[in-house]
Amino acid sequence: MPAIIKTEDLSHVYSEGTPFCKTAVGGVNLSIEEGEMVGVIGHTGSGKSTLIQHFNGLLKPTTGKIYIDGQDIWANKQDIRSVRFKVGLVFQYPEYQLFEETVYKDIAFGPKNMGLSEEEIDERVHSAIRFVGLKESVLEKSPFDLSGGQKRRVAIAGVIAMDPKVLILDEPTAGLDPKGRDLILNQIMAYHEEKKNTVLLVSHSMEDIAKFATKVLVMNNAAVFTYDTVEAVFSRVEELNDMGLSTPQITRVFYELHKQGLPVSDKIFTVKAAREELLKRLQKGGGGC
Repeated sequence: MPAIIKTEDLSHVYSEGTPFCKTAVGGVNLSIEEGEMVGVIGHTGSGKSTLIQHFNGLLKPTTGKIYIDGQDIWANKQDIRSVRFKVGLVFQYPEYQLFEETVYKDIAFGPKNMGLSEEEIDERVHSAIRFVGLKESVLEKSPFDLSGGQKRRVAIAGVIAMDPKVLILDEPTAGLDPKGRDLILNQIMAYHEEKKNTVLLVSHSMEDIAKFATKVLVMNNAAVFTYDTVEAVFSRVEELNDMGLSTPQITRVFYELHKQGLPVSDKIFTVKAAREELLKRLQKGGGGC
């Protein structure tokens, strides 16, 4: 598959030329294939938020280049607006950005700015509300009359309605209860499976990353530590621990069991996989486990 996102020696320096100069991203070379569900992890200050804001042109590189769908997004500054329709970015707590009188108008805001016809805008609004699992009856309500979780889904629908080739979500479940978190993540997964586009999910929950991602991007000290499969990344337990990151809780359990000599795999990343592993061992008569 071709790369939908590619960076070449991408660096970003805040307050360059001042005593407060700080390199937030340094020399990043990255290639993300179209259609991937990418989990983005890293400790606070690792550079992950700065990096993702480059992908739709909110930040301009200090040095280096960014290609979206093969296009150097800064080759012509006049094209940067179209890039933001191609790469949708949902910030943390996006419900604070709702401002229209009705849910319909809020979701329609992006498509309207794309210059689409009223018919196309209407179709996209109804499609987006379906993707986030809300009933069409909410469209005529004020977004401020909705629950916190519903507001979050409306905000995500507003980005989905622009039909971006890349959808980036920065901590989309922050502050939600477990039920609300699972609901949003399952809707994002269903959206990804139906649209077959590229989704980047920034999260501090290693369990969520292990469950939903196909690849994991790990940022550390303003650079890419690794970009690989879920199994390859979370197998590096000690290295992740050394940089202040954890692995899924179930991974740590099986990793320790394996270290103690018990005949179980140390490549377990989800509760579902753990259940299958234990059932397999029990069917073999326990095998000393």
